[in-house]
Amino acid sequence: MVSNDISLSELQEFVAEFWYHYDEGHYDELAARLADDVHYASRTDIGAAEFEEFVRADLHGRDDTLAWLAEHRNGSPYPLRHNGTNIFRTGNDGAVTTFRSYIFVTQVTNGVPFAVSSAIVEGGVKRGPRGLVFTSMTVILDTRESAPFSSLVGDAVDATAH
Repeated sequence: MVSNDISLSELQEFVAEFWYHYDEGHYDELAARLADDVHYASRTDIGAAEFEEFVRADLHGRDDTLAWLAEHRNGSPYPLRHNGTNIFRTGNDGAVTTFRSYIFVTQVTNGVPFAVSSAIVEGGVKRGPRGLVFTSMTVILDTRESAPFSSLVGDAVDATAH
């Protein structure tokens, strides 16, 4: 019997490959990393940023997800770098391994890289016929003004809880 367990190193490499191919506009590579029935969602943590329409998505299926990712990428600057960090597994139901991570996004202005955004990413990954594929991915961009953590107690601090 073949195990469906996805090791942390496999997961880290897979997520890194996805962000690399996204940044470089390798849409065939992205398509190969999406399950037929993938669920992709993105938004900001406050849900009302001035660029909300550009980042908001709630999609089902490889074709719709890929079309949105390509449109979003084509409307963004180059170079743009999504750096997946702090990737960790949160569970496994036998077929799908779930994870959380951060992304830190940079672009170059006046010859200098600078921070564009950061986000919390949650997702599910399974083994497909030709390798790992995302079954789900949710990206929640950080837009809330930073404040002392103690002042936020009682507020919905965890953006993924919405």
